[in-house]
Amino acid sequence: MKDPKLNFSHVYSRNPVDRGETVRRDDEWIADKTKDATSRFLPLRDLNILVTEGAQEGLGWVGSSDLERLGVNATPIFLGLLDDTAHFTVDISAQTRALLELSEGSGFRFVDARSVTDILSPADSGIVAQARAQINWHNVNGFCAICGGETLMGRGGQVRTCSQCKKENYPRTDPVIIVVVSDGDRCLLGQSRRGRLNRTNSYSALAGFVDQGESIEEAVAREVMEEAGIEVGQVRYHSSQPWPFPSSLMIGCHADAATTDINFDEDEMNDVRWFSRDEVALALQGKNENLAVPQPIAIAHHLITAWVKGE
Repeated sequence: MKDPKLNFSHVYSRNPVDRGETVRRDDEWIADKTKDATSRFLPLRDLNILVTEGAQEGLGWVGSSDLERLGVNATPIFLGLLDDTAHFTVDISAQTRALLELSEGSGFRFVDARSVTDILSPADSGIVAQARAQINWHNVNGFCAICGGETLMGRGGQVRTCSQCKKENYPRTDPVIIVVVSDGDRCLLGQSRRGRLNRTNSYSALAGFVDQGESIEEAVAREVMEEAGIEVGQVRYHSSQPWPFPSSLMIGCHADAATTDINFDEDEMNDVRWFSRDEVALALQGKNENLAVPQPIAIAHHLITAWVKGE
């Protein structure tokens, strides 16, 4: 288990599972654990998470006997070890009988991976991030990008190997910079045309994928220039957050503005504006009718909060 002294501050960032790098090399051990009565399995349906209903809501772990009883024939993916117990996730989207028995009213229900964080502990939200990202990766990598051959899972889900050309394919995480740019007592926030904030009073930090052969600092400078027409000076790392939609790592930064005249990309952005510290502080309290900022589930909320507090 991870050191409890480590200070993980974001939703999806506190996964307590030991990912079992050594034990997952043994395919026979993995196979045995999928039948072991002590192993735990987290079912997903269309990337939604199974949770328990009632007073003690939490992740809907089931046992190997439950999977057998429900007729689940999907291959479980090994998440790792927690308290020396093997934990797996399994996609039951195509398992009709299991879906019927695990429907609402059975003591279980499936919940979207964003809204499920409202009822989960921080540690469980980290497990959700891992499970959702891994299930999604396997779902979209069933065939080889080199020769088109079928790929087969290995190492408990850590690799898919082409059955024809033997090319190995490993899960990837997409790095995304997200940055609050400031100019004294003003910060730069925007609305993406592709995002949920479009044509509302909601604004967020600027963000974009890191390109190949590009540093974090270069990505920040490029994205801010592309989206807002603003040059930046010093870039400071703040924190990071796994974001399993589908499998990104949000790299949170603050940056100093070197220029202040906005010239945003109208194809990419709906709007970009400077906001005063007082305006943003009221928005964080939910008291600004003209500005709303992201909720605490998102790293953007914490970047904005840190800037308001001068941290």
